[in-house]
Amino acid sequence: MKFIDSVKIQVRSGNGGAGCTSFCREKYVPRGGPDGGDGGKGGDIIFRGNAQKSTLLDLSFKQHQHAKNGQPGKGKNQHGKQGKDLTISVPLGTIVKDEENGDELLEIFEEKNYLFLKGGRGGLGNTRFKSSTNRAPEFHQPGEAGQEMWVRLELKLMADVGLVGFPNAGKSTFISAISHARPKIADYPFTTLVPNLGVVRTDHFETFVVADIPGIIEGAHAGTGLGDRFLKHIERTAILVILLDASGFAEHPVIDEYHILLQELELYSPLLTQKPRLIVLNKLDAVSDHEEIHEIQQTLEKKGEKVFSISAVTKQNITPLVQQLAEVVRVHKAQSTHH
Repeated sequence: MKFIDSVKIQVRSGNGGAGCTSFCREKYVPRGGPDGGDGGKGGDIIFRGNAQKSTLLDLSFKQHQHAKNGQPGKGKNQHGKQGKDLTISVPLGTIVKDEENGDELLEIFEEKNYLFLKGGRGGLGNTRFKSSTNRAPEFHQPGEAGQEMWVRLELKLMADVGLVGFPNAGKSTFISAISHARPKIADYPFTTLVPNLGVVRTDHFETFVVADIPGIIEGAHAGTGLGDRFLKHIERTAILVILLDASGFAEHPVIDEYHILLQELELYSPLLTQKPRLIVLNKLDAVSDHEEIHEIQQTLEKKGEKVFSISAVTKQNITPLVQQLAEVVRVHKAQSTHH
């Protein structure tokens, strides 16, 4: 499924119905009084969090989202029907922003209704204006207009594991190796223009979601390339996997890659460097000097890192890595439930 993380829509709540000016004209009621009913309230725009959804894709096909208008009042004190509310179902983690100025208006993190735009009030009928001094009011209120605006919905990925690495570190291959995702793979920086989601199933039938974060390059936090658009997607993960190219053919030496990536995360948000993380040395299948890999692993472990060496292509050492990730995610989910 194509993953859409940002979509622009127009939302409009319903107009209130007008009140009615009417007088009772029944045969046996001399000088019948006012009997104009009130207009119905316009429908509200409501956002609802839905844990089953993982994409804003369906909304990209339906850009205009309008609630129903309230009906006008009628004679015989009949009130107009209320306009039907419009409930827009979105994935948890969706943020609603004002398209015009980028202001954040709403964050949707729970499976509940969030009232966004109220419908217009219905106008009062002439019955409401009857008084001792005005027995036959000849006026009613119009309905109040609904509210209308363009908003941008943005989805922060609700992934459990965030994959971070340079372009060509093998993230797409890695995600294919551990999950059922089949990303399109190409050989140039920013291969992945939208985060690929992979659902990983362990031997114990547990599942967790891995998000392949598009390649970070130096300066990503400041908006170089496409980095900053996607860094936000890793803010909510349980654990980060920092994938390093150990083949010897990478642009930077492995330890340099490690430092650059950590620095990017730190500059973007210091919270990211405090998250649990695993360092994964990838492309063992292309390594000739295994002694060097061993030394790199020891250097990283001395820094307090937990390191796995794997080959995503041949799936070497993938199983223990997946088990380790599943364990961290399990603990994280248990803690989140208790909080």
